[in-house]
Amino acid sequence: MIEQNLQQAVSAALQSLYSIDAAPDTVVLQTTKKEFQGDYTIVVFPYVKQARRSPEQLANELGAAVKERVAEVTDYNVVKGFLNLSVSDAYWSQFIAQTACEPSYGLRTANPNAKPVVVEYSSPNTNKPLHLGHIRNNLLGWSVSQLLTAAGANVKKVNLVNDRGIHICKSMLAWLRYGNGETPESSGLKGDHLVGKYYVEFDKHYKEEIKALVAEGMEEEEAKKQAPLMLEAQSMLKRWEEGDKEVRDLWEKMNGWVYAGFDETYQRLGVSFDKIYYESNTYLLGKELVQKGLDLGVLFRKEDGSVWCDLTADGLDQKLLLRRDGTSVYMTQDLGTALLRHNEFDAEQLIYVVGNEQDYHFKVLKLVLGKLGFDWADKVYHLSYGMVELPNGKMKSREGTVVDADDLITEMELTAEEMCRDHGKNDDMTPEQLKELYHILALGALKYFILKVDPTKNMLFNPAESIDFNGNTGPFIQYTHARIRSIVRKAEEQGIDHTATLPATLADKEKAVVRTLHDMPSVIASAAAAFSPAMVANYAYDLAKNFNSFYQDTPILREPDAAVKAFRVRLCVAVAQALKNTMHILGIQVPERM
Repeated sequence: MIEQNLQQAVSAALQSLYSIDAAPDTVVLQTTKKEFQGDYTIVVFPYVKQARRSPEQLANELGAAVKERVAEVTDYNVVKGFLNLSVSDAYWSQFIAQTACEPSYGLRTANPNAKPVVVEYSSPNTNKPLHLGHIRNNLLGWSVSQLLTAAGANVKKVNLVNDRGIHICKSMLAWLRYGNGETPESSGLKGDHLVGKYYVEFDKHYKEEIKALVAEGMEEEEAKKQAPLMLEAQSMLKRWEEGDKEVRDLWEKMNGWVYAGFDETYQRLGVSFDKIYYESNTYLLGKELVQKGLDLGVLFRKEDGSVWCDLTADGLDQKLLLRRDGTSVYMTQDLGTALLRHNEFDAEQLIYVVGNEQDYHFKVLKLVLGKLGFDWADKVYHLSYGMVELPNGKMKSREGTVVDADDLITEMELTAEEMCRDHGKNDDMTPEQLKELYHILALGALKYFILKVDPTKNMLFNPAESIDFNGNTGPFIQYTHARIRSIVRKAEEQGIDHTATLPATLADKEKAVVRTLHDMPSVIASAAAAFSPAMVANYAYDLAKNFNSFYQDTPILREPDAAVKAFRVRLCVAVAQALKNTMHILGIQVPERM
């Protein structure tokens, strides 16, 4: 690619002209700003002192040297300390002819023998259905996995199901108390929805008990601890850990309902996993690590029997690892899961896609693993992302104020159907084709709206805005792809050979599209390094926007010059492929027609 040639030429010129050692990969190239002539800009200020030249003089001397060394450079100009280099139209044309139309353009091939990068996402509790917050987690985890794969990493996608603990016991206890034997079959509810219903039911009755105890004169905090429902839930958790058959049988039945519901939602979202872990299978290993920490003296036991790690010297506080009754906490199982995962994969990196509300948790996890003597603790990376909020504020599962994932997908599909009918261009499609189109558009809108936001930022979700066919949305990019494929089909019907002779020069808007296409591999590499699908999403939007600007002002099939017409069709093929590849990283399908 031209970037590497330019970096090597600048490095060689700095050495030969000024005896400055600058490795090619340290030479920073920028895309030239639109108000200046050129394609690439090099900032020369870092070399001024060693070269003993003024910025303008140094830039001019480097420009002449680079032009002499790189045949594709046709001209250069200097604006203060900025060297702007112009690349020949012939280079851009050859790029479209030979590289950009390849099906794998921009995507590297992973080495299956390389140490894997393990990405954990989803990690639901089995006491409630998946909601909008889980959607961001799943879409981000899936897309980061696709992004790292596109950058050449050997990725393993894993899910840790939090299938035990006090939260699960709350749903179980409420079902026993108030369920009257209700099942998914008898109620017509998905299993995860049914169990979530009883999680909300527990909270309702628990609050009533607290209120009654407070009315009798008990302090609220003490009432929360002494409420009969909470005491019974804690007793149920202890019985579960002791292997009580009655509790375990109920647990397996209700979890089975939830898993069936989860699988249905995952399928609708288009996400999957290479391996699923269950907290019930890892917490015992975590308990063994806690005992190891006690034996090593890096953990301590309080008088009430609970086990803690003192992290005050690390700028944190004391962290509970085992409750006084011997039951484990989330940290316990995360220690066990981390060790199990390391032993199974010998991973290059262990990435946890978890909301920023758990920043403290993962700082503790790394510190405790390090204190236990595991030199791979630094491989743990918390991909911390912001919360999804609604116009009326945060969602709360225990109060039932959540946007259910299944309901949201259905709502998006109905909105897509309504918008497509308003456009009135799908009369020739069968009902099955239309149903598939509505689903593709709905998920494209949902995924793009969520993934285009920097993962570190909180976001406000607006379903109506997400599915607009104009602006920075998934449907806009999907529609652009369908439009391009329509052009290519018409070109094929006319017998246009888009591999024919290349044009001598390119129009400005034509060149803008080509240059954007050319940036795709570097965008993917940068996005992978930053774990940011948002960079890919916004690149896809820029490409679609540039193409539409070109399409509006430039004739394609009506172009009289056969060579120019053929090249523009080939440019269409390249743009469609790039949109397909980038949207694939986001988990979004692009329709052939709309």
